[in-house]
Amino acid sequence: MNSTSHTHTEGESCCSGPWLQPSVHQTLDEIDFERGIWSDACYGNTEEIIRKLNRGNRICTVNSVDSSGYTALHYASRNGHLSTCEALVMQGANVNCQTASGKSTPLHRAAYRGHRLVVKYLLSKKANPMICDADGKTALHKAAENGHTEILKELLENSPALKSITDNKGKTAFQYVSHDKQDAIEIFNSFLDDNH
Repeated sequence: MNSTSHTHTEGESCCSGPWLQPSVHQTLDEIDFERGIWSDACYGNTEEIIRKLNRGNRICTVNSVDSSGYTALHYASRNGHLSTCEALVMQGANVNCQTASGKSTPLHRAAYRGHRLVVKYLLSKKANPMICDADGKTALHKAAENGHTEILKELLENSPALKSITDNKGKTAFQYVSHDKQDAIEIFNSFLDDNH
Protein backbone atom coordinates (compact mmCIF):
# COMPACT_ATOMS: atom_id res chain seq x y z
CA MET A 1 0.00 0.00 0.00
CA ASN A 2 1.46 3.36 -0.95
CA SER A 3 1.19 6.45 1.22
CA THR A 4 -1.79 7.84 -0.67
CA SER A 5 -3.96 4.72 -0.68
CA HIS A 6 -6.19 3.89 2.21
CA THR A 7 -9.02 1.59 3.21
CA HIS A 8 -12.50 2.18 4.49
CA THR A 9 -13.37 -0.07 7.41
CA GLU A 10 -16.82 -0.21 8.95
CA GLY A 11 -16.83 1.23 12.45
CA GLU A 12 -13.74 3.35 11.89
CA SER A 13 -13.39 6.92 10.75
CA CYS A 14 -13.93 7.57 7.05
CA CYS A 15 -10.28 7.46 6.16
CA SER A 16 -8.01 5.39 8.31
CA GLY A 17 -4.39 4.71 7.84
CA PRO A 18 -1.09 4.83 9.69
CA TRP A 19 -0.61 8.51 8.81
CA LEU A 20 -3.80 9.38 10.74
CA GLN A 21 -2.87 7.60 13.96
CA PRO A 22 -2.37 9.75 17.07
CA SER A 23 1.15 10.93 17.65
CA VAL A 24 3.14 9.14 20.30
CA HIS A 25 4.37 12.56 21.28
CA GLN A 26 0.99 13.67 22.58
CA THR A 27 1.35 15.15 26.06
CA LEU A 28 -0.62 14.08 29.09
CA ASP A 29 -2.31 17.50 29.08
CA GLU A 30 -3.43 16.93 25.49
CA ILE A 31 -4.75 13.49 26.34
CA ASP A 32 -6.67 14.85 29.33
CA PHE A 33 -8.05 17.65 27.13
CA GLU A 34 -9.47 15.09 24.70
CA ARG A 35 -10.78 12.77 27.42
CA GLY A 36 -12.37 15.57 29.40
CA ILE A 37 -15.23 17.73 28.19
CA TRP A 38 -13.09 20.64 26.97
CA SER A 39 -12.48 19.30 23.47
CA ASP A 40 -16.16 18.45 23.12
CA ALA A 41 -17.06 21.99 24.20
CA CYS A 42 -14.74 23.42 21.53
CA TYR A 43 -16.62 21.55 18.84
CA GLY A 44 -20.13 21.82 20.28
CA ASN A 45 -20.45 18.10 21.01
CA THR A 46 -23.19 18.66 23.57
CA GLU A 47 -24.45 15.07 23.69
CA GLU A 48 -20.96 13.75 24.39
CA ILE A 49 -20.46 16.29 27.18
CA ILE A 50 -23.72 15.25 28.84
CA ARG A 51 -22.82 11.57 28.44
CA LYS A 52 -19.42 12.09 30.07
CA LEU A 53 -20.85 14.17 32.92
CA ASN A 54 -23.68 11.71 33.59
CA ARG A 55 -21.37 8.72 33.77
CA GLY A 56 -19.20 10.43 36.36
CA ASN A 57 -16.21 11.37 34.25
CA ARG A 58 -13.13 10.92 36.42
CA ILE A 59 -11.15 13.44 34.37
CA CYS A 60 -13.37 16.42 35.09
CA THR A 61 -16.61 17.90 36.34
CA VAL A 62 -18.61 20.66 34.65
CA ASN A 63 -16.45 23.34 36.33
CA SER A 64 -13.06 21.64 36.04
CA VAL A 65 -10.31 23.62 34.37
CA ASP A 66 -7.88 22.29 31.81
CA SER A 67 -4.12 22.82 31.95
CA SER A 68 -4.60 26.34 30.53
CA GLY A 69 -7.14 27.28 33.20
CA TYR A 70 -10.22 27.21 30.95
CA THR A 71 -13.52 25.51 31.70
CA ALA A 72 -15.72 23.86 29.09
CA LEU A 73 -17.99 26.91 29.26
CA HIS A 74 -15.06 29.14 28.25
CA TYR A 75 -14.49 26.99 25.15
CA ALA A 76 -18.15 26.71 24.19
CA SER A 77 -18.61 30.47 24.65
CA ARG A 78 -15.51 31.33 22.65
CA ASN A 79 -16.66 29.15 19.77
CA GLY A 80 -20.27 30.32 19.78
CA HIS A 81 -21.89 27.00 20.66
CA LEU A 82 -25.08 28.28 22.27
CA SER A 83 -26.74 24.90 22.86
CA THR A 84 -23.54 23.61 24.48
CA CYS A 85 -23.42 26.68 26.74
CA GLU A 86 -27.05 26.08 27.71
CA ALA A 87 -26.38 22.43 28.52
CA LEU A 88 -23.28 23.27 30.58
CA VAL A 89 -25.15 25.90 32.59
CA MET A 90 -28.01 23.44 33.17
CA GLN A 91 -25.39 21.01 34.51
CA GLY A 92 -24.18 23.70 36.95
CA ALA A 93 -21.41 25.51 35.08
CA ASN A 94 -20.31 28.74 36.76
CA VAL A 95 -21.06 31.59 34.33
CA ASN A 96 -18.63 33.89 36.17
CA CYS A 97 -15.63 31.57 36.40
CA GLN A 98 -12.33 33.23 35.57
CA THR A 99 -9.20 31.70 34.09
CA ALA A 100 -6.25 31.47 36.45
CA SER A 101 -3.81 33.69 34.58
CA GLY A 102 -5.86 35.98 32.34
CA LYS A 103 -8.92 36.24 34.61
CA SER A 104 -11.11 35.88 31.51
CA THR A 105 -14.76 34.86 31.90
CA PRO A 106 -16.95 33.02 29.38
CA LEU A 107 -18.61 36.39 28.73
CA HIS A 108 -15.22 37.92 27.84
CA ARG A 109 -14.58 35.07 25.39
CA ALA A 110 -17.99 35.30 23.69
CA ALA A 111 -17.82 39.11 23.44
CA TYR A 112 -14.29 39.00 22.03
CA ARG A 113 -15.31 36.54 19.31
CA GLY A 114 -18.59 38.29 18.46
CA HIS A 115 -21.08 35.64 19.56
CA ARG A 116 -24.09 37.83 20.37
CA LEU A 117 -26.53 35.02 21.18
CA VAL A 118 -24.07 33.49 23.63
CA VAL A 119 -23.49 36.91 25.23
CA LYS A 120 -27.24 37.43 25.54
CA TYR A 121 -27.71 33.97 27.04
CA LEU A 122 -24.88 34.37 29.57
CA LEU A 123 -26.28 37.73 30.66
CA SER A 124 -29.71 36.12 31.13
CA LYS A 125 -28.02 33.58 33.42
CA LYS A 126 -26.50 36.33 35.58
CA ALA A 127 -23.05 36.55 34.03
CA ASN A 128 -21.52 39.66 35.57
CA PRO A 129 -20.46 42.07 32.80
CA MET A 130 -18.59 44.23 35.32
CA ILE A 131 -15.90 41.58 35.91
CA CYS A 132 -12.50 42.71 34.66
CA ASP A 133 -9.80 40.43 33.30
CA ALA A 134 -6.11 40.65 34.22
CA ASP A 135 -5.75 43.66 31.89
CA GLY A 136 -8.64 45.41 33.61
CA LYS A 137 -10.90 44.90 30.60
CA THR A 138 -14.58 44.05 30.72
CA ALA A 139 -16.48 42.15 28.06
CA LEU A 140 -17.41 45.58 26.67
CA HIS A 141 -13.72 46.36 26.10
CA LYS A 142 -13.35 43.03 24.28
CA ALA A 143 -16.35 43.70 22.03
CA ALA A 144 -15.13 47.25 21.32
CA GLU A 145 -11.63 46.08 20.36
CA ASN A 146 -13.14 43.89 17.68
CA GLY A 147 -15.95 46.17 16.51
CA HIS A 148 -18.81 43.89 17.56
CA THR A 149 -21.51 46.56 17.59
CA GLU A 150 -24.48 44.32 18.42
CA ILE A 151 -22.65 43.07 21.48
CA LEU A 152 -21.74 46.61 22.52
CA LYS A 153 -25.42 47.48 22.48
CA GLU A 154 -26.41 44.28 24.33
CA LEU A 155 -23.86 44.89 27.09
CA LEU A 156 -24.62 48.60 27.47
CA GLU A 157 -28.37 47.97 27.64
CA ASN A 158 -27.72 45.40 30.36
CA SER A 159 -25.18 47.48 32.31
CA PRO A 160 -24.87 51.14 31.27
CA ALA A 161 -22.19 51.69 33.95
CA LEU A 162 -19.78 49.68 31.79
CA LYS A 163 -19.20 52.76 29.64
CA SER A 164 -17.11 54.42 32.36
CA ILE A 165 -14.93 51.48 33.44
CA THR A 166 -11.28 51.96 32.57
CA ASP A 167 -8.77 49.18 32.04
CA ASN A 168 -5.21 48.98 33.42
CA LYS A 169 -4.10 51.48 30.76
CA GLY A 170 -6.78 53.95 31.85
CA LYS A 171 -8.86 53.44 28.70
CA THR A 172 -12.61 53.06 28.47
CA ALA A 173 -14.10 50.62 25.98
CA PHE A 174 -15.08 53.57 23.78
CA GLN A 175 -11.39 54.38 23.33
CA TYR A 176 -10.88 50.96 21.72
CA VAL A 177 -13.51 51.51 19.03
CA SER A 178 -11.95 51.96 15.61
CA HIS A 179 -12.60 55.41 14.14
CA ASP A 180 -14.00 53.81 10.99
CA LYS A 181 -16.70 51.99 12.98
CA GLN A 182 -19.33 54.71 12.85
CA ASP A 183 -22.13 52.40 14.02
CA ALA A 184 -20.17 51.49 17.16
CA ILE A 185 -19.42 55.15 17.84
CA GLU A 186 -23.13 55.95 17.54
CA ILE A 187 -24.00 53.22 20.03
CA PHE A 188 -21.57 54.64 22.57
CA ASN A 189 -22.78 58.18 21.96
CA SER A 190 -26.37 57.10 22.61
CA PHE A 191 -25.29 55.80 26.03
CA LEU A 192 -23.23 58.85 26.97
CA ASP A 193 -26.22 61.00 27.81
CA ASP A 194 -27.61 61.06 31.34
CA ASN A 195 -30.61 58.88 30.46
CA HIS A 196 -28.58 55.66 30.56
